Amino acid sequence: MSAFEPAEIEEEERRKKRAPWGVLALVLLTGLALIRNGSGEFDMGPPQPAVAAATESQAPGDTVGGSVTPLPYSVPGRVRIPAIQVDAPVMAVGLDTDGWIDAPPPEDPNLAGWFTGGVTPGEKGTAVVVGHVDNHQGPTVFYGLGALKKGDHVEIERKDGKTAKFEIYGVEVFAKNDFPGDRVYNSKGTSELRVITCGGGFTQQDGYDGNVVVFARLAEVR
Repeated sequence: MSAFEPAEIEEEERRKKRAPWGVLALVLLTGLALIRNGSGEFDMGPPQPAVAAATESQAPGDTVGGSVTPLPYSVPGRVRIPAIQVDAPVMAVGLDTDGWIDAPPPEDPNLAGWFTGGVTPGEKGTAVVVGHVDNHQGPTVFYGLGALKKGDHVEIERKDGKTAKFEIYGVEVFAKNDFPGDRVYNSKGTSELRVITCGGGFTQQDGYDGNVVVFARLAEVR
């Protein structure tokens, strides 16, 4: 597993601008296209978000976690999602030579990636954590992402020793050919987190046709 230290990332950010969210949206549509194991118990595919989990049903003015003071910069080291038994290391992922995001190695079933073009989890703004839903051997780190619901939590253990706890306020699946980048990455001035993997329908020719997106906001720091 590879990771960048803060000084290395700061130097990288001095060399190039952060990727615009429009580019990131396209990255997520292509860089996380996976091949699902099409046999045995996995024939039904990963769980898909329930309609009740959609962000549109969030009550107007709801400010989950909005009163928590954002944290300073610190690289994430681990992600935990108790409701779906996720406990995985986080590596830094950037852009490849073609300008697309580098997803974590698919052969490692328990590895997530933090996109270095965004903020670190807990900072003001929207942090992005990505991971594979499966590989040729079966389910991987974010296979159960679509089963999450409002009120569940995502915990990010940071290198500064603090843990940022995010409360989920929406889970949705978006078509890859109509990904609402502005809506997904808008933080409204708070500390936000998006956890993203593949989802939707699947064909051998095109892979998954959607992305499952978890919307969460900083609710606690410990």
